[in-house]
Amino acid sequence: MSILFSILSQSLRRMHQTAVIDDQREYTYGQLIGGAMFVADQIDGTTDREHIGILLPTSGAFPIALLGAWLARRVVVPLNYMLKPDELGYVIADSDIDTIITIGPMLDYLGQQWGTAGSGEQAPIPEDMHRIFLDQLDVRGIPPLRWPPIYLDDDLAVILYTSGTSARPKGVMLSHGNFKANVDAAIEHAQLTQADIFLGVLPQFHSFGLTGLTLLPLRIGSCVVYTARFIPQQIVKLIKRYQPDVFMAIPSMYGALLSVKDIELGGFASIRLAISGGEPLPNATFEALLDQYGLRVYEGYGLTETAPITNWCTPAQNRINSVGPALPGVDIRIVDDHDKLLDANQDGEILVAGKNVMVGYYHLPRKTTQVFVDLRANNRNGEKLAPRYFRTGDIGHVDDDGYLYITGRKKEMLIIGGENVFPREIEEVLNKHELVKDSAIIGKPDPIRGEVPLAYVEVKEGSHVDDTQLRAWCRQHLAGYKVPREIRHIDQLPRNSTGKILRRKLRSD
Repeated sequence: MSILFSILSQSLRRMHQTAVIDDQREYTYGQLIGGAMFVADQIDGTTDREHIGILLPTSGAFPIALLGAWLARRVVVPLNYMLKPDELGYVIADSDIDTIITIGPMLDYLGQQWGTAGSGEQAPIPEDMHRIFLDQLDVRGIPPLRWPPIYLDDDLAVILYTSGTSARPKGVMLSHGNFKANVDAAIEHAQLTQADIFLGVLPQFHSFGLTGLTLLPLRIGSCVVYTARFIPQQIVKLIKRYQPDVFMAIPSMYGALLSVKDIELGGFASIRLAISGGEPLPNATFEALLDQYGLRVYEGYGLTETAPITNWCTPAQNRINSVGPALPGVDIRIVDDHDKLLDANQDGEILVAGKNVMVGYYHLPRKTTQVFVDLRANNRNGEKLAPRYFRTGDIGHVDDDGYLYITGRKKEMLIIGGENVFPREIEEVLNKHELVKDSAIIGKPDPIRGEVPLAYVEVKEGSHVDDTQLRAWCRQHLAGYKVPREIRHIDQLPRNSTGKILRRKLRSD
């Protein structure tokens, strides 16, 4: 049974139950499916292309568009509205779409953001691009009923473009089987039920928001509350009003919640699962949320290429600083630079295998080949290994009980006088300083040691701390060679649309 058929089955059993609440309105399951059928009819009457774009804010409109495209047997390309014009233009051209599903206000907003309205500048959305406007769709009357297409596990469902932290975005091809495997494994792992209420502000063009806050709640017949913009005070109000059980966010969002001063005692009591992903959660943020609000945040791990969840801490399976055990059906292996399997508690590159792992990169067969490896030739222990493992590029280790710990990125690792140093270790120390809001470490070439740590630091609003104080703080907690040689103050660290720090935009000269 495909992920589409699973959602439709739940919807038929809960036609009059609330499925989605967003900033504009509520949708029942019946309205979601009815709207999806109208969208499918519009698609068939507009384009015969296999791929179709979705350009929508986080809302109930997104699942209507997604399900409608699948009903019309199309492959969905969610478009990141936070990209710069040239970046979005590249994605549109590379993905082979000639139609986008959107709303008028979204295009007006983007025109203002890009400064293209009346400026004569080339807009990233071509004039001849077909547009299906959901805010103009007439959904009165009986929808054009259709039997859902039968999807095989290998059939392509979505092309999600990575954030492009090091190069042009790559189109990650995810199948219906990838999503079905990941959603069902997450439900089993976290013991999620139809009674759980979800709250999310994550963009649905991102794998975390697409799987965790769109497909997952609809698969179990739950209710999900969306808000299009992350405003900490608004999030607190939504929690108070709807009493959600599950909240998914990225670390910077959890950090921003600490700025809200008027949270009532027990204001987060309804939340059973506060989940953090996208990048490591700073220990200082974790401890502050627990101390001030009694909110325990559970970390997870995954990548766009793994649809995305591979590991996840839950109340029943939780260890501090770990991203948890692997989900059912996900196989995690740690290897050295020669792809030799490492034992427990040894740091190496994290490899992933399972039905959740992507088909490959769109238009990039060589890059696809480069990120997969067959470990069976190096297997000397007689273990049963999968035929292909995905190279994550992340460094970590698995403890004796199968809990995964992320220690850094392979490409970001510093080599200082022959010693391997991961930026996260230094950043964790800097972030624990009471006046530091956030930090990022990169390597700076050094004629004697090869490279030395260079720190970029954001201080808290209205605060001042000098470099001597920060280096003294680091010396209290780090080996001497890990102490930043230089500290540069910055108003705001560069981040991508999911809040991940873009170290490549920080200069070492």
